[in-house]
Amino acid sequence: MARIARLPDIVANKISAGEVVQRPASVVKELLENSIDAGATKIIVAIKDAGKELIRIVDNGAGMAREDAVLCVERFATSKIIGVDDLNSLRTLGFRGEALASISSVSHFELKTRTPNDKIGLKLRYEGGVLAEESGVQGEQGTGITVRNLFYNVPARRKFLKSNATEFQHIFEVVKSFALAYPDIEWCMYSDDEELFNFRTPEMAERLNVFYGSEFASSLIELSEENDYLSIRGFLGKPAMQKRRKLDQYFFINRRLVQNRMLSQAVQQAYGELLIERQTPFALLFLEIDPSRVDVNVHPSKLEIRFDDERSVRNMFYPVLKRTIQLYDFSPDLSSSESELLRSMPVQESAFRKLSYQDIPERSITTGELYANYRPSLLKESPVPGFSASRQGEMFPLHQEAGSASAERALPQGDEGLSSLLLSCIPDDAVLPNPKEAEPKIWQLHNKYLVCQIKTGMMIIDQHVAHERVLYERAVEVMNQNVPNSQQLLFPQKVEFRPWEYEVFEEIREDLNRLGFNLRLFGSKTIMIEGVPQDVKSGSEVTILQDMIAEYQDNASRLKLEKRDNLAKSYSCRNAIMAGQKLSLDEMRSLIDNLFATREPYSCPHGRPVIIKLSLDQLDRMFGRK
Repeated sequence: MARIARLPDIVANKISAGEVVQRPASVVKELLENSIDAGATKIIVAIKDAGKELIRIVDNGAGMAREDAVLCVERFATSKIIGVDDLNSLRTLGFRGEALASISSVSHFELKTRTPNDKIGLKLRYEGGVLAEESGVQGEQGTGITVRNLFYNVPARRKFLKSNATEFQHIFEVVKSFALAYPDIEWCMYSDDEELFNFRTPEMAERLNVFYGSEFASSLIELSEENDYLSIRGFLGKPAMQKRRKLDQYFFINRRLVQNRMLSQAVQQAYGELLIERQTPFALLFLEIDPSRVDVNVHPSKLEIRFDDERSVRNMFYPVLKRTIQLYDFSPDLSSSESELLRSMPVQESAFRKLSYQDIPERSITTGELYANYRPSLLKESPVPGFSASRQGEMFPLHQEAGSASAERALPQGDEGLSSLLLSCIPDDAVLPNPKEAEPKIWQLHNKYLVCQIKTGMMIIDQHVAHERVLYERAVEVMNQNVPNSQQLLFPQKVEFRPWEYEVFEEIREDLNRLGFNLRLFGSKTIMIEGVPQDVKSGSEVTILQDMIAEYQDNASRLKLEKRDNLAKSYSCRNAIMAGQKLSLDEMRSLIDNLFATREPYSCPHGRPVIIKLSLDQLDRMFGRK
């Protein structure tokens, strides 16, 4: 007697449902894909008990004749493809022919449909995949599918569903993604008979503001690029809109929602140091590519895809993102609408949450341009190209690289630029004082922040993170170019490492030498510091090295950083001037100048903001003048 037997269709469908229908959100996704493929211009989604009791999707698409309606719930029955070659030119969202069969087998399933040519519609009702009723029904053109008591006959699967809040969140994310991907479709959603949204117009801004809050759309960066191989369009969020989750990153390939690690990593890398650690930027991106270059038949959920040449896609995708991001000024601007709430906000609330970033196309009024005519005098020539060798320069090294992004902020010679700049807010017809007698309007607040008067209002700089940015970029350049950067000590300093510290030291020893640390072994776990980078303050050599190793180890355990990048961040963090350190006017001017000579003056290497701008208009509103 044969031991192998063909499984009955009802059993096979229940097994298949385990892959296709993982939770209520899976049902919603499959049904919405069918509605879109049917050419619907209006779709209504209604759920109860987070989809466990009821899921209903109603559309005004083409509808189905009886022959198609009866066949659509059969396994491997589909109108989307005929042969395997069709997979190479697939433009529809569905194609596998498994979804309706799987869903009907684990629920009380009802289908109502009518084509434009039919005077009366058709109703089919299934229980556990078995046809229980067929009848005529009145109704509008299109298809309505109702799924009740999902997994009622698979108690093990129903038992493992999450809380209503969790399941609802998954459903809402699915509907939201389709509503954003198809603005040409009217979308309406109900949960437990409460209307959540009703989009009647194709305005993308309206949908984004409903999903993410008022004025959200206006704070996005829009991008669009097209060539013969790939077209990219969509929106990117600014650094202040960072999230600790990736649910707010949407990638659509030929308008199909997909998950792709390469695309996510490319977005993350394009933002680089503008991001705070372990946070991700908002992204809503649409890619159009020849369907033959994409394999969508990777998993029954149809979320995973593969490119035939992933490297080529990345080489086109990443530069577009990077160039778009670089065109904007990311210095935070204190929003006037939120400033009205400052009096009611708790004192302990993070100030970073109160920041919104203002678009300034083509950097037309960037802070760097405001300081374009300022450069401190007394900068002496240095054996290291692009850096000041004076003792003042040891504290604030000048970083200026020809041909790089910092060339936009290249600073001409002259020692009167800052005074002239800070006085530029005075009307043209006013009587100007002698520039040589005018002091630049710059103050140090609580030995922590630098406050500057600029043309449009005021600018506040965090002195610690500003110096961090300066030191970080210098450290990266010194290590990459392998230029001399060591200052010999008159009296070498001895450092005794603990075992784990010595292991880290051995790992980064070569790059420490490149950075400017001249170190000599002096025993099994002891070294002598004979030279240090010129930025290291006298007397702190041992502490700085030990702190750098501790910081490096901490970063390595929490983050995945390239070794030199980790070392540069550790070095800049531990060696930067601290909050509470008093600076002279010359030191403040030097710090500001060197900050705006860096490639990314608006954020520190860890992603925190360096600069906040507050306009006169915002100040006027805060004081009730407008």
